[in-house]
Amino acid sequence: MKKVITIAGGGLAGLSLAVGLRGRGVPVLVHEAGRYPRHRVCGEFISGVKPATLEALGIAGDFEDASRHVRAAWYREGLELMDSELPEAALGISRYRLDQRLKERLLKLGGEVREGSRLGREPREGLVWAAGRLPQKGSWIGLKCHLQDFPMHSDLEMHLGSNGYAGLAPVEEGRVNVCGLFRLDRSRKGDGSKLLLDYLRQGGNGALAERMEDSARDESSFLGVSGFELGWQGGDEVLCTVGDAEGMIPPFTGNGMSMAFESAELALEPLTRWSDEAGSWREVVAEIHHLGRQRFRRRVANAMALHRVLLDARGQKLISAISKTGLFPFRPLLSLVR
Repeated sequence: MKKVITIAGGGLAGLSLAVGLRGRGVPVLVHEAGRYPRHRVCGEFISGVKPATLEALGIAGDFEDASRHVRAAWYREGLELMDSELPEAALGISRYRLDQRLKERLLKLGGEVREGSRLGREPREGLVWAAGRLPQKGSWIGLKCHLQDFPMHSDLEMHLGSNGYAGLAPVEEGRVNVCGLFRLDRSRKGDGSKLLLDYLRQGGNGALAERMEDSARDESSFLGVSGFELGWQGGDEVLCTVGDAEGMIPPFTGNGMSMAFESAELALEPLTRWSDEAGSWREVVAEIHHLGRQRFRRRVANAMALHRVLLDARGQKLISAISKTGLFPFRPLLSLVR
């Protein structure tokens, strides 16, 4: 008899890990505080994940109809900085669709999902914490909304502002996901997507806000989240964490969803061994933690450094100046956060 793995959090890391474990015959129980399908504050495009990772998790088939994006354009307060080809095509798919697919795949494999069930952050054997960022007093707010039939200027768009940045990525059914990270400002006002427009205008991205105003906005997809910080989220020697619960990379990288899958893949072998009663839980947690830091340390450190440059006025001016020469090292910089 194999021991059960309990996963707190049914997002990308939790569900993909559960599917991968079931593919190895491990009994899995996922607790998800919300209910499927649901929208999430997320960039909804995947850049940097290797096909071998998706195959190892047993979820490659869930991306066969995902949008493929090959170019990315960067803007600063409405002015184009560059439009470059990506080294590899990025995948575009909404969390509303993807999470539901992963849940259905897990159920078909014999896994169990309990929706509307929230576990406490309590270190114990057999519990994997995949419930996302660690709630804390933070200086950021994330806002997202879907636009219908929105005319894009490139496959992907990234808009820098004085107060943060926003990314736009097409997903399915003619929709475009817009997701922004901004310095929290409680004086900003607006209901639903109007709050997102207000933050964009505050940061000098009025032109983007006008484009969005002229488009149909799906208010049911609007979400906001605050009370978090980027970077390593932290755990302890007996709390097993994967995905954003371990570390959050700045969203401008487009690598957050990829890291969720990679984190789940790293945890597969150690958790399978523990389920087979080979090794102690403490050893398994230490191994997963070590593998995660080894895989992600460099890219998270680089991303945090670049994040500070992107949100600094002098840094943005430098980026603008270099971009005018046509010599901006887009691909080398991208490789630093992969």
